[in-house]
Amino acid sequence: MEVIYVIGRILFAGLFISSGYGHIAKVKDMSGYAKSMGVPAAGFMTILTGIMIIVGGLMIIFNFEMFYGALLILLFLLPTSFMMHAFWKLKDPGMKQMQQIMFMKNISLAGAALMMMYFTYGLH
Repeated sequence: MEVIYVIGRILFAGLFISSGYGHIAKVKDMSGYAKSMGVPAAGFMTILTGIMIIVGGLMIIFNFEMFYGALLILLFLLPTSFMMHAFWKLKDPGMKQMQQIMFMKNISLAGAALMMMYFTYGLH
């Protein structure tokens, strides 16, 4: 069953590694959007969060200090969910629905990161 655990880590972390690469490779576009959403020091934060999720994702894939890798992912997901996907502030039904989906996806992924932290730290 070890293979299922490895595949799960790759599938989970792959999303963050890919997204983190996008943060850095497209920093101008990504930071412009972040700035429009009220993120302070948007350029710096875009690069910082990109590094956080790449490093966290790699730590999870390689099963190296996975607790801290999942913590990095969690520290990215929670503020991002509330700052970037605040669907409750929107009036346009289509945009509201899209942002609500993104918000719920992030919250679900945060739950998965919390479970990784729980099981890798020996808290169970």
